[in-house]
Amino acid sequence: MKRLTCSTLLLLAAAAFTGCNTAPATDTARAHLDAESQAAIARFRTTDPGIGRLMDASYGYAIFPSVGKGGAGFGGAYGRGILYQKGTPVGFCDLAQATFGFQLGGQEYREAILFQDQSAFERFKSNELALAAQATAVAAKNGASADADYKDGVIVFTEPVGGLMFEASVGGQRFTFIPNN
Repeated sequence: MKRLTCSTLLLLAAAAFTGCNTAPATDTARAHLDAESQAAIARFRTTDPGIGRLMDASYGYAIFPSVGKGGAGFGGAYGRGILYQKGTPVGFCDLAQATFGFQLGGQEYREAILFQDQSAFERFKSNELALAAQATAVAAKNGASADADYKDGVIVFTEPVGGLMFEASVGGQRFTFIPNN
């Protein structure tokens, strides 16, 4: 996977403020996102097999194989992913985050959001789910799933890919979903 530069991450962060198209525009781009999502799922399962068991038991999950985050005072993040219901892709989603506070740098990470039940899954599909600053993401590492617990029907796992970010900021994530045609 290509490493993102700090300037690229800052541009991606700016996308969080302006919004982006949720679904990839071409079949090639959709196939690329699918391949990256499958690789991210495999990586989460390899990092901690318990995450894989939680995915299998969940009602559904969203996979964001690459989220770019950057900031200098104001910041943001953006990533595009796929929503799965019982392991079957049902549509495309994106994640946008805006933050404010002490922050400097840029990073790339992958994110998995697991939905405990149909209610949480439907909130995500209807674009009603937003993760507040208080939401805690579990760092994906061996054994991380042992202490993971659903909050409001959702568990979030993140895994760093690259970059460096110093931050003490507040913000939240919002999501957009578009079903498969």
